[in-house]
Amino acid sequence: MNDKIYNVLFLCTGNSARSIMAEVILQRLGQGRFVAHSAGSHPTGRVHPMAIELLKRFNHPTDPLRSKDWAEFATDDAPAMDFVFTVCDNAAGEVCPVWPGQPMSAHWPFPDPAHFDGAEAEKRALFADVYGQIHNRVSIFVSLPMASLDRLALQKRLDEIGKTLPESA
Repeated sequence: MNDKIYNVLFLCTGNSARSIMAEVILQRLGQGRFVAHSAGSHPTGRVHPMAIELLKRFNHPTDPLRSKDWAEFATDDAPAMDFVFTVCDNAAGEVCPVWPGQPMSAHWPFPDPAHFDGAEAEKRALFADVYGQIHNRVSIFVSLPMASLDRLALQKRLDEIGKTLPESA
């Protein structure tokens, strides 16, 4: 049994919608096995009101949520991250700080509902759709056998896969 609690950081440019949604979804679905955080490269300074509204509708706690700069998580006293996920293309293309703990990283692109230009009903629908997409991806993530994602176990699996490839590959 792996009792490790994993620190996860979700990054986006503004940290006002997608990364915030990912943070609260992981907090719920992770059932204490994960500590979720979110931040932005250029935080807006506020969580988007439609994101707050949607999260409240799904009974997520919203009081502690705030738009944060990713520099908060690159300091010596920041928690060491095990995973860092970018959830927007802008943040994925930027030069990120060096994260304590040398986390595994991945890019999970989602459409940006905060910058959608359309009718209010369409914008709410996009927020709900993006929430669903993030929820699905996080659900898959939390169902993974975390022990096999430890750095040494992952490296061993990569080595085994490499040995099964033909010499010419």
